[in-house]
Order: sequence, then structure tokens, then C-alpha cells
Amino acid sequence: MIKNENEYQIAAKRSADLNSQRKEIVAMPPEKALNRILEAKHPAALVHSFPEEDFYFLVNDIGIYDAFELLNLASDKQWEYILDVELWKKDRIEIDSVTKWLDILFQAAPQRFAKWVIDKQKDLIEFYLYKNLIVAVREHDQDPSDLGSDFLTIDDVFYFKVIDDYEYEPYDHAIGSEGESYKKQKKEFIKNMLEKVAEYDYEKYRDILLEAMTVLPAEMEEEFYRLKNLRLSEKGFLPFHEAVGIYSSIKPEKIPEKKKLLKRSDKHINLIPFPLYPLRMIKEDNLFSMSLKRIDTDETLMKIQTEFAFLCNRIISADQKAIKSKDELKDIVKKACGYLSIGIERLMTQNQITDTGNAAAIISKYHLEHVFRTGFSLASELRERAKKWLNKAWFIKQGLTLSFWDEEWMGILGGLLIKKPLYFEKQKTGYIYRDFLSVSDIIESIKVLEEAIAFDDLISLMDINIKQVNRRHLNHKILIFTLFARYRLGLPEEPLPILLDDFKRFFKTLWKGKGKNCKIDIAVKESFLNWICTKTGLKSIEITEQLGRVFENIFTEIENEYAKVAISDLDERYINLFLVQKKK
Repeated sequence: MIKNENEYQIAAKRSADLNSQRKEIVAMPPEKALNRILEAKHPAALVHSFPEEDFYFLVNDIGIYDAFELLNLASDKQWEYILDVELWKKDRIEIDSVTKWLDILFQAAPQRFAKWVIDKQKDLIEFYLYKNLIVAVREHDQDPSDLGSDFLTIDDVFYFKVIDDYEYEPYDHAIGSEGESYKKQKKEFIKNMLEKVAEYDYEKYRDILLEAMTVLPAEMEEEFYRLKNLRLSEKGFLPFHEAVGIYSSIKPEKIPEKKKLLKRSDKHINLIPFPLYPLRMIKEDNLFSMSLKRIDTDETLMKIQTEFAFLCNRIISADQKAIKSKDELKDIVKKACGYLSIGIERLMTQNQITDTGNAAAIISKYHLEHVFRTGFSLASELRERAKKWLNKAWFIKQGLTLSFWDEEWMGILGGLLIKKPLYFEKQKTGYIYRDFLSVSDIIESIKVLEEAIAFDDLISLMDINIKQVNRRHLNHKILIFTLFARYRLGLPEEPLPILLDDFKRFFKTLWKGKGKNCKIDIAVKESFLNWICTKTGLKSIEITEQLGRVFENIFTEIENEYAKVAISDLDERYINLFLVQKKK
């Protein structure tokens, strides 16, 4: 405990120096980071200054088996954090992961490991041995051969045999050398570890073996799980049922303001190291990062940076992802920044803030968790709107799937309908799903959803029977433009393929101009609009307001596909926007 101002100043200076070194190290390539730590004046103090999350990322970036020197220098809390992250699959301990990580820590620091086991991890070791050993105590007049050749001993009194618990280990189906190698590694680790424990404290070694025979595994595992959750919750890693609350909706007007902290807490926050890895992943292309730059108070900035790290950890828990490297952390940070930026923009509108420079006031005034939730709420509300529409949509009633909306719209609508909505983005190499990053992403998705709803409503007014159509090749563009082509040709207005010779007659009427100036005749577009009005009973202004952009884009697509195609070169196999066949 810091008792006076002089001690505080010394501690603050030391903390600032270590923080500066950590910032330098996390920016380095892994091999240089390792050398930089080991060459430091006080490498152990530097390693201990790393928050547990940052130390874990550092070890994984360097490579577990190349980081033994760091693991040797690490604190007990840093070791414990690694086990908390690595040993669990949901609410069950994975025994093979226990073997792997205890063996790694043992190799990194055998003597220290033995002391750590006895002083801090006795229950875990007893649980682990219960799952992996049969223990026997030799009577003074008993021949060791009576116990069997598989039994090992250190003191000729306690004998143990390593077994395989297939309920927990995924190696029971391993074929050949892989499974045998694992069993051999486990046997060697347990033997070497117990030898080192016995060497350190024989009485405790004996107690561990005796108690390992009588543990209650279910109760112990439940208690381990409770304690693990308590430790991780302090860093934002909440149990899933609590963490998932980060995705619950909240209205801007319902967000409570932050409570003011005591001045003493504000002062001493400088001494608490906060995780640096999430902050280094923040790019400068979003409103949240721009807001951070506008904060000019160190204490406020450090609180928000710490809060951001906690938020990222909560998202990791809610998404149930195993994040072990910087690259894997990037997606979490990107998601956090995206929904924070959306939330900030939404709250700026709510608070009538027009200057983006004042956005910093939002993250200073409100908890980041609430800002994130109000941002995610927009995507969640969009999802609910899409689901509600699907319950009554015309295309669903006709037995059609989302593919009816063609690739881009299908992708956007499909992204909205999943549990945690995603944005469908067009890139040079194709389409990808990603998290919403800005209000403009939300607006674009709303626009497509509204257009799809309007298109669906329009088709529902046209009294179309699609029972005789091959639905696998049908989408909204093909349906309406095939009907229009049949109308122009004087054919029955049914969604049936047009003969190629008839389509050529229609195709000839589409164009005005030649060469590069060849465009769809404006009269054709007017004819299309008039036909739609007649079929649906809607006014032209209603149609153009809701679907003008859509129809114009489809006409542009037709121009791009066919403007340079000669009538004689038309081939039904390559006509994608109309139903065409060569012969009956």
C-alpha cells in the first residue's frame, strides 16, 4: 500500500517507465520482443508488469516453445491466467490440455513448478492425478512385481500407474505414432513432475498421492469453474450467459451516465497497467478512435482504454471464441470499434451534437458497454424488421428461398437474419460478411431491405402463378423482366421461357444508338413503368420513389451485359436476366 506522496511519485515514475517499455515491446516483431525483454535491466519486473492478457498474447506470438524463458520469469497470476484460458471447454476441464500446459510450465521452470503445485495448485494436481493415475501403497512385505510391471515408483512405497481416461482425451481414436507419442509424453511428464515434487517436499508428495485417490471430481471441477469465472470476470471475461448481455438492445434515452469516481481512485489509476494489445489494434478510420484522440485528460483516457480492453474481453466471452494471437484479436477489436462508432453517432444525434470533435464527450459521459449496445441495437432492430417481413412475404408463401433475391440482395438479407447480424460487403475479390462498422453500413442495409420489401409487395399485386416455373433458376430480376418481355411481344404474361427467335424480336426493340452510345431506349423504360402501373394499380410516383433505383440498376445491368452483343450472337445459354429457351 502506498502511504505518502513521495512513495506515490516513485511508484508512478516506475509504472510510467514500465508502461513505456511495454508499448515498445508489443510493437516489435516477436523475436525482437523476446530479446528486448531478456536484455532489460530488470527482466522479471518487466515481465510481471504485463497484464495477464498481454502476457498471454506475447507468449503465443513468440511461440509457446520459444517462450520458456518468459514463462520462467512470469508471475503466478500470469501462469494461472494461462491455465484459466487454456484448460476449459465450456464448463468442463480438458485433461489433454492440462497435460500440455502443465508440462510446458514444468519444462520452463521445474523447481518453481514443484513449489507452485504444492503452495498454489494442490487441488488441481490431485484432480489431474485422479484422472490419470492408479495409486497403490506397497506393504512392507509385498513384492513389487505383485503390483504389475506398469507401476512406477519414486520411493518404493507409493506406486502409480498412468492410465488413459478416454472420456476426456481426444486421442482414443488416434492411429499409430500420434496417439502413442501423446501417451508417452504424458507418462514422462507425470513421472518427472512427481519426482520433482517429492524432491522439494516429500511429505507433501505423499499427501498429494494419498488425496488423489479420494477426490470427488464433480465437486472439484464445479469449484474450479466457479473460481476461474471469478478471476476472469475481473478482466471482463464473464460466463457466457452473462457476457451475451452485451448484445441486448438499449435505447439511447435509457443509457445511464457514468458515476463520478473518488479523486483518490482517479489518482492511483496511473499505477494500474492496462492491456495494450487491444489498443494497438484500433485503426484510425472510425469515430471511436477519433474520439479517443480528442480526450486531453490522462486519467480519463486511461479509464476509457481500460474499459475498452474489458469490452473486448466481454465480446470474446459472448462470441465463445478462443483468441490466442494478435491477428485473432483484430476482428474482435474491429467489431468493438464498429458498434462503438455507431453508438457514438446515434448518441450524438440524441444529444444534438453536430461537431464530431465533441464525440469524445460521449465516451467520457457513458460506459462503453452501453455505447456498444446502443450501436448493436440498430443492427438488432434491423434483424427483427427483416424477420417480421419474412413471416408475411409473398416469396416465402410461394415456396421460394432467399436465392430469389439474387446474390447481392440474398447476401444482405441473409446477413440480417442470423443471430448476430452481419453486413454483406462487395470487394474486388467478391463478397464477404463482416460486422457493421458505421451508420452508413446500417443505412445501406436498411435501403436494400426496404427495396426488397417494396419489390415483394409489388410482385404480390401482379397475380403471378409460378407453379410451372423451374424455381432453381428464378430470381426477382428474371421474373419481372421476363414478364415484361412477354408483354412487349404480345405473349401471355406468364413466367415461362421465351423462345429465342421471339426474344430476338424483343431484344431488337430495346436499343437506341450504336457502339459506345448504345443505350436502352427511354421509351422502353417508360413502357416498363406504365406496364407496372397497369399490372399493380400503383401510381408511377410511388413506384419510382420506392424502386426507381432498383429498376434503373437492372436496366444498367442489361446494358452492360448485352449492349455490345449482336442479335445474331444471342445464345440462350448465356442470357441471365430473362427466361429464354431455343425450342419448345
